[in-house]
Amino acid sequence: MKRSAALGLTLALLALPAAAQFSLPKSANDLSGLAGKLGGSGGSAKVSDTDATAGLREALKVASERTIGQVGKADGYLKDPAIHIPLPGMLAKGKSLLQAVGGAGLVDDLETRMNRAAEAAAPKARDIFVKAITDMSLQDAQGILQGPQDAATQYFRRTTSLPLSTAMRPVIDNAMRDVGALQSYRAVTDKLSALPGGGVGGLDITDHVLEKALDGLFHYIAKEEAAIRTNPAARSTELLRKVFG
Repeated sequence: MKRSAALGLTLALLALPAAAQFSLPKSANDLSGLAGKLGGSGGSAKVSDTDATAGLREALKVASERTIGQVGKADGYLKDPAIHIPLPGMLAKGKSLLQAVGGAGLVDDLETRMNRAAEAAAPKARDIFVKAITDMSLQDAQGILQGPQDAATQYFRRTTSLPLSTAMRPVIDNAMRDVGALQSYRAVTDKLSALPGGGVGGLDITDHVLEKALDGLFHYIAKEEAAIRTNPAARSTELLRKVFG
């Protein structure tokens, strides 16, 4: 069996429900036998290697679009307990100190504004995800399908974390200014500094929001990936239905 056909058959494995997936074949004979199971009596795979690769790219595109649409809107981070951005450690500890002097509202306001900044920055990820999908090689695709259920998410983390950080940091920084988060942060730290044991040191609040914003993106990329692999209802395009069954 030619290498391209073998890769096409490996990609077609993703169409099987997770609970029914075979171990990956180790030889040409194994691939040939599996081809009969996937392709029916004709003995050829239902999906060409070209369609299978395109299907994987489509799955990643759909997953990233859904994720950005979910988190990059009002309350996308703020009211989602799975990805809500909390106060960094020293500020979270200082909240009890501020509560004692009637300043708890300051930290609540800061936490809201931090999440608003992440929501404003999330759409910046769209072009970066698209580039990672476009640049994905056949070797990348094979690695994704031979890997665990979150292998595509791991691919995104590996290829997009640095450009996402570079692109989103100034957006978050500007958004933090626009929504008043930096002013709120200064008000909180000034208030804490006036209390015994209330200093927060040299914390970079923008770095904290950026890190948690990226965590939120990848959290939902992983959930979307799992849904497309295992849930027919999540296959929302004709190509996804053709490739993934």
